[in-house]
Amino acid sequence: MKMMMERFSKLLLGEDMSGCGNGVCTALAISNAITNLCATMFGQLWRLEPIPQERKAMWRREMEWLLGVTDHIVELEPSSETFSDGSKLEVMTCRPRSDIYINLPALCKLDNMLLEILESFKDTEFWYVDHNIFSLGSEGSSAFREVPQRQEEKWWLPIPRVPPGGLSEDSRRSLQNKRDCTNQIFKAATAINAITLTDMEVPESYMRALPKNARASLGDIVYRYITSDQFYPDCLLDCLDVSSEHQAIEIANRVEASVFLWRKRTSKPNSSIHTRSNSKSSWELVKELVTDSDKRELFADRAESLLHCLKQRFPGLPQTTLDVCKIQFNKDVGKSVLESYSRVLESMAYNIVARIDDLLCQS
Repeated sequence: MKMMMERFSKLLLGEDMSGCGNGVCTALAISNAITNLCATMFGQLWRLEPIPQERKAMWRREMEWLLGVTDHIVELEPSSETFSDGSKLEVMTCRPRSDIYINLPALCKLDNMLLEILESFKDTEFWYVDHNIFSLGSEGSSAFREVPQRQEEKWWLPIPRVPPGGLSEDSRRSLQNKRDCTNQIFKAATAINAITLTDMEVPESYMRALPKNARASLGDIVYRYITSDQFYPDCLLDCLDVSSEHQAIEIANRVEASVFLWRKRTSKPNSSIHTRSNSKSSWELVKELVTDSDKRELFADRAESLLHCLKQRFPGLPQTTLDVCKIQFNKDVGKSVLESYSRVLESMAYNIVARIDDLLCQS
């Protein structure tokens, strides 16, 4: 209890131990608290094994405390109260805010499902070997000492091992079913996170840092392809050098900025109308403005489809610059809870799927 009092004291101080009011806002403090709690409890889920009961109990207890703030984020809705004499009186009653009322129970359900999936990895046919033991060849066979292809870039992870004949058919089927279920959880958490981030306001700092136009953001090659008559996002990604996660997030940042620039110009009146030639009629000018607006909307849609394809190719892609700015400057505590909770569940589900894939590749 003393430890929790200390944690909540730091939370209320906004991570400013001086007490001078220079800490982060409440929304960001709660977001950081949920993120740090997940990292402490689960890390990167290096192994497919049950979570120790004491750690699982601590996760549920502390998440219940952190989510408790949402009980007081409410909205008023009209209702009627019936008295004993049959008369009715219209009153306003409190209920959880709509986004919290819809999404928070779903996230809690996804949370429980992930823990149940991890709990099911008992008495398994597979096991793990640390890299240092693996490299010593203690197993005796040179073939056994070969590091799997999927593990070459994951030197920090223990290496999964299966029996010489591979996993049994029942084990493979069970693993595949758990993978499919976890992947659905990943998609659900990703969807809630995307919706919540979309609802957050775009910070002024992000808008000030944007390039002057979409061409400057995308570069000539990508800009010409998006604005051409024919557009196929998968073909464009095949042409680009997107061989690493670092390159993927760089492209995602540039494409997302272009979407914002096109949509921003579409939503605002075109200030260049006064600089057009006086020889054109008002109707011609209006038609030009409508055409330009339609084109910008089309280009923004294309850029969004490109971003969607990129995220499909890199499902574990880090947050874009816009998302990070939204989280950092968001003041809405309810949205902060939904965003951070869905993000950590998304990360957990992604890591479980990755660990299952490592196993399936072994057999």
